[in-house]
Amino acid sequence: MFDILMYLFENYIHSEMEVVVDHDELTDELTRAGFHQQEISKALAWLERLADLQDSQEKPYLIQAAPIASFRAYTPEEVARLDTGCRGFLLNLENIGVLDFTTREMVIDRVMELDTPQFMLDDLKWVVLMVLFNVPGHEDAYTRMEELLFEEPEGPMH
Repeated sequence: MFDILMYLFENYIHSEMEVVVDHDELTDELTRAGFHQQEISKALAWLERLADLQDSQEKPYLIQAAPIASFRAYTPEEVARLDTGCRGFLLNLENIGVLDFTTREMVIDRVMELDTPQFMLDDLKWVVLMVLFNVPGHEDAYTRMEELLFEEPEGPMH
């Protein structure tokens, strides 16, 4: 499923092509690209739920302001999916202003809905990018995340 999300993101978001919005056409294209119908359905449902997160009725906790000096406690299921590196990365993105309370929760929500046996930091970075792309008003955060994802490190790494 994650491979399909990556395929869609890379082929439609960063291309000059008009995004195909017809569900059947998109399913046909993904089938031609070699993806299985069941995985295609899961990926499209994941994207629909991402869009639904913008509706305050869907996830009312997203409209509540985070307490000023709050700490995010992760559930055992979240800890099992998001290792220390992933959780630290999310905290860092919050500290530098790429994520806020709402977008962090959206990212965690989308990660937990992925049907992926192994989830790594690189996968998390792409989920963050997908979430930020789909949230109006977060264009600057999306650009900063894109720079973090694609920038080449300068000098030798020690």
